[in-house]
Amino acid sequence: MSYDREPVEATVANLKPGMKNVSIAFRVLEKGDEREVTTRGSGEHHRVMDAVVGDSTGTVTVPLWDDSIDNLEVDQTYNLKNGYTKLFRGNLQLNIGKYGEISEAEAPIDEVNEDVDMSAEKHEDDRYRGNRGGGNYRGNRGGRSGGGRDNRGRRDNRERSY
Repeated sequence: MSYDREPVEATVANLKPGMKNVSIAFRVLEKGDEREVTTRGSGEHHRVMDAVVGDSTGTVTVPLWDDSIDNLEVDQTYNLKNGYTKLFRGNLQLNIGKYGEISEAEAPIDEVNEDVDMSAEKHEDDRYRGNRGGGNYRGNRGGRSGGGRDNRGRRDNRERSY
């Protein structure tokens, strides 16, 4: 799989929502309770568990899915290659994902800064979540067109040639 983005060498404190192709070393501090979820699209069942991982700059939550639950051990240090970050309910998560690669690190991380929890901090989701059309969301202006207004309620004043 080829990627257009250069790998981002990161520390936990440098993580921000929406980062892609993240390479980071971390130590697993704790693993939460395992739960089973069913995906909406396919109806498949998966095991999920949240782990808290960290380095010398801070800690962050990593959701573990299926086999990765068994493959990561508490107090062990790992390297993640091609991970990504996202917000889940307003909180930052570091994700392994389908294309992420986990390997045991050669050098252990002895000291973890547990005073800086990047997942405890509330972040704003800056993805636009406006109306996706089809309804009278601004009075009776009709359907998707919005009655000469764009999806943010601004009038379209462009000249038209018919």
